[in-house]
Amino acid sequence: MNKSLLAAIVIIVVGSVSVYAISPYFTESTIDEAIPSGAITQKIIEKDSMMEEAMMEEAMMEEIPMTFSGTFVGVGDGIHDAQGITYTIPLEDGSSVLRLENFESTNGPDLFVYLSTDKKASKFLNLGELKANKGNQNYEIPDGADLSKYRNVLIWCKSFGVLFGSAELSSQ
Repeated sequence: MNKSLLAAIVIIVVGSVSVYAISPYFTESTIDEAIPSGAITQKIIEKDSMMEEAMMEEAMMEEIPMTFSGTFVGVGDGIHDAQGITYTIPLEDGSSVLRLENFESTNGPDLFVYLSTDKKASKFLNLGELKANKGNQNYEIPDGADLSKYRNVLIWCKSFGVLFGSAELSSQ
């Protein structure tokens, strides 16, 4: 095979991979999703003057869904970064969403949002592709997800297996 043809093929392949890997760093996207309808943001129990004391105690013992929150911390390598807050929002239908708020990360190829047991994505739940590298966004949490086990929210580059930032969830 002709050496110049082989060199041209190598340049095209390396160039294509480089463009794929580097181009996201030069593009930015912003999203501003509203808090989902049906969100349980506050439980208010009003005491009616006619309500018996026993009924009031029963109403106050109603189960209020537990919420979790955390703050994003970047990797600290000068290239990969994420900042903002994240928290869970219980919905009236019994499901929950993970909300990223005032979120900002460096962009990269193939970024996903994971709930993980650790910062290495050893065991994780994939919540989906990162919708934008800036703004407020919501991700559906799978039914039955144990947030006492999956305590880390990761911004993860799936193609290269690289962490951009994480937030450790704690109960509220």
